[in-house]
Amino acid sequence: MFRVVHEALRRAWVGRALVDVGVVLLAVYGGVLIDAGVAAESLQEVGTRGVSLAAGVVFLNGASGFYESVGRRGLGWAVVRSLVALAVALPLTYFVFLMNPAGFGASGLVQWAAMAGVAAVILHRGYEATSSAVQSRKRRRTLVFGSGEAARVVGETLLDSDSAVEIVGYYPGPNEGTPAVPAAELLPLTRSLIATAIERRVDEIVVALTERRAGSMPLRDLLECKLQGIRVHDINSHFEKRLGQIRIDYLYAGWLIFGDGFNQGFARTAVKRLFDIVCAFALIVLAAPVMVLAALAIRLESRGPVLYRQERTGRNGRPFEVIKFRSMRADAEGDGKPRWATANDDRVTRVGRFIRRTRIDELPQLFCVLKGDMSLVGPRPERPYFVEQLTREIPFYAVRHSVKPGVTGWAQVRYQYGSTVEDSQRKLQYDLYYVKNHSLLLDIQTLVETVRVVLTGQGAR
Repeated sequence: MFRVVHEALRRAWVGRALVDVGVVLLAVYGGVLIDAGVAAESLQEVGTRGVSLAAGVVFLNGASGFYESVGRRGLGWAVVRSLVALAVALPLTYFVFLMNPAGFGASGLVQWAAMAGVAAVILHRGYEATSSAVQSRKRRRTLVFGSGEAARVVGETLLDSDSAVEIVGYYPGPNEGTPAVPAAELLPLTRSLIATAIERRVDEIVVALTERRAGSMPLRDLLECKLQGIRVHDINSHFEKRLGQIRIDYLYAGWLIFGDGFNQGFARTAVKRLFDIVCAFALIVLAAPVMVLAALAIRLESRGPVLYRQERTGRNGRPFEVIKFRSMRADAEGDGKPRWATANDDRVTRVGRFIRRTRIDELPQLFCVLKGDMSLVGPRPERPYFVEQLTREIPFYAVRHSVKPGVTGWAQVRYQYGSTVEDSQRKLQYDLYYVKNHSLLLDIQTLVETVRVVLTGQGAR
């Protein structure tokens, strides 16, 4: 059931993008119908420009964060993002239809209709993303079952991720120690869990008990709550649903084994491979001029090869050679000891700093995608030296190698660049989410959000 809900959320995300495409195309063709000066032979030109414009608007909205879960973002966030998006989109739309071929119409109605459609889409998404729009929905009354550190983290997550949530309080577990939540928010134990939930009109319960030994988990009470129509979520499902991650600190193997997800069937593999080939080829064609300029800049600035080849760990632990534009000095690891890149790393060249910030250095990996060693979307491939270390220190780290590594990934659009074991553990939580829930829709969502990360330079080093 949880996987069905998650797939529905991703479909809603893609659905919003498709609606935006439809609105832009309707505006363009509406201008065509009104403008009698547009010749029939020019309709193909109109369609090509309209589709290109609609795709650009979708990527711009994705880069602006309008397709994401908005959490507690307010009116100011939405206004600023909307104004920036309009400042980019309207001039772009104007110039797309500025140079019209013969028979395209001279009144400019198509051009102005397209601009109106684009403005309507962006303003609607900006309004939808405001806290006031989210809070207009019915608030969801949530009870957190637990009072320890796990319950505190769950409560903070609920408040940060969804402004429609109202926490009615924390109900202490049977064998918990000193509460970690505010004393004022603790619910009295004078009444049973089911009686408390009914009295306080609870819509859902999040079980945040880390102690699962006999007597610690009142299964009968929880079952009664569920039979009364109250939704009950365990702590792992809570983080998966709210934050798009699987927390390592509360994870146990049984939840992964007996839960849904991890679809590695033939159909999914075939669709993913076809998607990778088509998109990688198209991106190589589009990015060819950028790659040529990057290669020339690297060659002119410093000695050494333009491309940087390095062994990485791929699917099922199989090693392969990744290809990137060289962004560091040729002797960056002259001592032979692998090191993570750090902020303001003195090994990075001036050109390298720019291509790393804009992610241009990653473009040659598209050839690794065509070869089959990588996918467009997946956990980022790590060096065998670090894989061995991280597998020893982080539980479930090897799970990320059950799929092909990606040029971009869910962890890359959700978390900053990592350069420590702790960072790797936090990123693994997003990688596990991807491995468990990956689908074509999630791949598309990740690619669109990658545009936002590239444009903002988020996490680049």
